[in-house]
Amino acid sequence: MELSSKYNPCEIEDKWYKHWLENGYFHSTPNDKPAYTIVIPPPNVTGVLHMGHMLNNTIQDVLIRRARMSGYNACWVPGTDHASIATEAKVVKLLASQGIQKKDITREEFLKHAWDWKEKYGGIILEQLKKLGASCDWNRTRFTMEPSLYDAVIHVFIDLYNKGLIYRGTKMVNWDPAGKTTLSDEEVIFKEVHDQLYYVKYKGVDFDGELIVATARPETIAGDVAVCVHPEDLRYTHLIGKKVRVPLINREIEIIADEYIDIEFGTGVLKVTPAHDINDYEIGKRFNLPVIDTLNDDGTISVAGQLFIGKDRAEARKLWVKNLKESELLEKQENYTHNVGHSERTDAVVEPKISTQWFMDMKKFMEKNPEVLSSVMSDEIQFHPAKLKNTYRHWMENIKDWNISRQLWWGHQIPAWYAPNGDFVVAKNKSEAIKAFANKNIAVSETEIQQDPDVLDTWFSSWLWPIAVFDGIGENADRTELDYYYPTNDLVTGPDILFFWVARMVMAGYEFEGKLPFKNVYFTGLIRDKQRRKMSKSLGNSPDPLDLIEKYGADSVRMGLLLCAPAGNDILFDESQIEQGRNFCNKIWNAYRLTQTWEIQDFAASAAQTQAIAWFKLRLEHVITENERLFSEFRLSDALMNLYKLVWDDFCSVFLEGVKPNYGSPMSKEAADEVNSLFSILMAMLHPYMPFITEELFHAIVGKDCIISDYPKSVSIITSNQFAEEGLMLVTEVRNVRNSKGLSPKETLEVWVANMDILTNMKELIQKLANVNLHAAEKPNGIEILVGKLPVVIELNQEINVAEEIELINKDISYLEGFYKSVNAKLSNEKFVSNANPDVVERERQKLEDAEQKLSVLRNRLKQLS
Repeated sequence: MELSSKYNPCEIEDKWYKHWLENGYFHSTPNDKPAYTIVIPPPNVTGVLHMGHMLNNTIQDVLIRRARMSGYNACWVPGTDHASIATEAKVVKLLASQGIQKKDITREEFLKHAWDWKEKYGGIILEQLKKLGASCDWNRTRFTMEPSLYDAVIHVFIDLYNKGLIYRGTKMVNWDPAGKTTLSDEEVIFKEVHDQLYYVKYKGVDFDGELIVATARPETIAGDVAVCVHPEDLRYTHLIGKKVRVPLINREIEIIADEYIDIEFGTGVLKVTPAHDINDYEIGKRFNLPVIDTLNDDGTISVAGQLFIGKDRAEARKLWVKNLKESELLEKQENYTHNVGHSERTDAVVEPKISTQWFMDMKKFMEKNPEVLSSVMSDEIQFHPAKLKNTYRHWMENIKDWNISRQLWWGHQIPAWYAPNGDFVVAKNKSEAIKAFANKNIAVSETEIQQDPDVLDTWFSSWLWPIAVFDGIGENADRTELDYYYPTNDLVTGPDILFFWVARMVMAGYEFEGKLPFKNVYFTGLIRDKQRRKMSKSLGNSPDPLDLIEKYGADSVRMGLLLCAPAGNDILFDESQIEQGRNFCNKIWNAYRLTQTWEIQDFAASAAQTQAIAWFKLRLEHVITENERLFSEFRLSDALMNLYKLVWDDFCSVFLEGVKPNYGSPMSKEAADEVNSLFSILMAMLHPYMPFITEELFHAIVGKDCIISDYPKSVSIITSNQFAEEGLMLVTEVRNVRNSKGLSPKETLEVWVANMDILTNMKELIQKLANVNLHAAEKPNGIEILVGKLPVVIELNQEINVAEEIELINKDISYLEGFYKSVNAKLSNEKFVSNANPDVVERERQKLEDAEQKLSVLRNRLKQLS
C-alpha cells in the first residue's frame, strides 16, 4: 500500500469515518455478547463543541473503542438535552429580531418556533463530534423532548406524585429575573461581589432619635415590615417594641428582637424584608409579619415598591441612594465584599422570591432509597477520583427539597390540571384529569379545566437518561433493551454536575429500577489556560476545537489532550501539547514508511535482529500488563504515556534501529514479518486513543479493520529470556563518550566488560546499536565508566588530555559526594524511614548504593590518571 511521504490527516479521517459508518461498526443490538454501555452526557441542544466536550467525549470514545475490541457488545448512546432556559432564551431572541414578542403569541405558536429552531440548529454539536472520531451509535440518537422520552417524564411525575414524593407548596425560591423562572439551589452559583454597604437612618416614631441600619440593598427598603435587633444587645433593648419610619416611604414599622441577628455586623440592626431574603422570610414567619414584594418577575420595581416603579433594580438602587442622600437619611457608605447568587444559565443575580411551585420531597425520597448514598460510599459505584465521595456524601446528608417547576414554555409541561374553584389533580391528559376530578366529586368539562402552564426542570428529564434512552419507562415500556444494556458501565462527566445530574441519576436508578445506573463515574478536570484561568469566549483564551482538528488532525488533538488529563485534575491547556500529538503521529507514520523501504529476501534473521525482537516483545508484554492495570484504575493518561514511550523510545529508537538492515543490504523476511506483526499490535493498542492513523496503518499491514480487531492482551510472550537494563544503558553511555570526545558514530570502539554474562542475551544487539566490539575481560587502559553496577572500559585510539580528564572526574566526584550526603541525611532521619512508604525508602537506599559504586569507580580512575 503506497503512503504519502508526509502524514496528512485530512486525507484519511473522513475516509475511515465513512468506512466505519457504512459497515455499521458503531451500531449495537442485544446479542449473546456481554454488553458494555455508555450514555453520553447529553449536551444542550443549543450547544457547539468546546474544549470540555472535546476532552469528555475523547475519553468516552477511548473506553468504548477499547471495549469493542475486547469482545464486548459496545453501545455508546448519543443525544441532546432540550435545555429549557437556554433554548427558550435563544428562541425569544430570534423572535425579537423578527419583531415578535413572546407575550404577543400563544404557547402553541411559540413552541412551533422553538421546534423549528431545534430542527435547524439542534444537531450541530453531534455532527461536530463526528469530526473528533466519536464512535457513537448514531442510529440511537435521542432527544429529551422526543415523544417517548416526553411521555416517560410525565409518567414519572405522576408516579412520584401518587407516591407522595412530589407536592405543590408556597416557599421562598430562587428567581432568575433574566430567565423569568425559578431555579433549584444547585442552579445558583455564588460569586464574590464588591459592593457598597449603605448605612441608612430609620427615624423614631415614639422615641427621640433614630436607628442606623446597614444594608447592601437599599432598593428593597419599600418592602421593609420591621427592624430587628438581638434581644441581648444592650444598645437597643430599651427600644424593643417601639416603632420607626421606613425611609422615604414613611410607613411605621415595629422594632422586634430575634436571636438570629449578628450583633457584630453593621450596627447590629437588621431591616426585615420577608419578600427578598430567606432569613428575613423566616423571621417574618416567626413574627407573623406581612410580605411586600417590591420586584416584578423581570427584576423591575413593582407597584408595591412605591418609588421608581418600572425601573430596573440596579437603576432603582442608584435612585434610592441619591434620594436618601438628598433627604439626609444616608449616614455613610463603605466598601463591602460578599457572595451573591447568580443564575447558572443566564448569570443574572438571583432574587429570593416567595412563590407557589412544585417540589420533590428529597428527605422522604432518601429515606425510601438509602442505597443512593451507601452505594457510593461502599464503592459499589466507584468515583474516579475517589475524593469526590466526600462531596457527594455532604450534599446527600444536607439535601433540600428540589424545586422542579420552571416558568417557561419550552419543556415538559407539568401534568397538573386546575378547576375553576382552584382545586387541582395530576393526570396524563385532559380526559384522565376529568375522571380524577369526578373521583373528587368535582364536575368539570374540558373547556373549564386548565393545565399548569409551567414546565419541569431540565434535570427532571436528564436524571432518567440511562433508563429512558432504552425506552424502559412508561405504560408501554419495552424492557428488552433495558434488561440487556442497563445498568450501564461507565459515566464520563464533569464534577460541576455531580449534584445536578450524577446524584439524581443514582436516585432514579434505585427508585425506578432498584439498582445502580452505572458502575464507574470518571470525573474530568476543568480545562484552563497556562495562566490557570477558566477558558471563556470573553477572555479569548478558548480555541475552537474544530480549528485545532483542521490544523493538526483529530488524532493529534485527542492525544495532546489526554496526555495531560488525569482524572479529576484541572488541565492546563497549551497548544504545544497538540503539537506533541502531531509529532507523535509523524513519528509513527515515518516509522512505517521506513519499513516499506526495505528490500525483503527470504533468509533467517541475524543474531542482533533476533535479540531486538525478543527484547521488544518483553517490553511489549510489560506495557500490556501494566496498561491493563491502569485501565482498571481509569488512569487513561498514564496508560497513554506508557504507549507513547513504548512507541517513541523502545520501538523507534531501539527496536527499529536494531532490526533494520545495514545500508544497501536486504532485509530478512523472518525479521520483517516480526516487525509487521509487532507494528500491528502497537496500532491496535493505540487505536482507542488515535483511531484514524492506526486504522490506516493497521489496514496497510494486516488488510483488515483495526476497529474490530482484538485488543492485545497479556499472554506471557517471553518466559525464559531476561534482558539486563545495563545493556541499553551501555549503548547510551557509549554514545555520550562519542559526543564528549568528538568521535564519529561510524568508528567502531572496543569495549571491555568485566562481567559479560549479564549481557549475553543482547550482545549482538548492543554491538549494532552502539557500533562497538564487546570483550569479556578487564582492561586497565581507557575510559572507565559505571553502567548501572557494571564496570566498563572503553578503549580509545586517541591521546587523553589528563588534566582535562582529571578536572571532569573531580566535578563528577564533587556532585556525587553532595548527592550521597543528602540521601544519607534523609536515610539517617528516623522519622522519614519509619513514616515513608517502604518502596520509597528502598529506592533511597538504592540511590545511596549506586552513588557509592560510582564514586568508587571515579576515585579509582582518578588514582590511575594521577
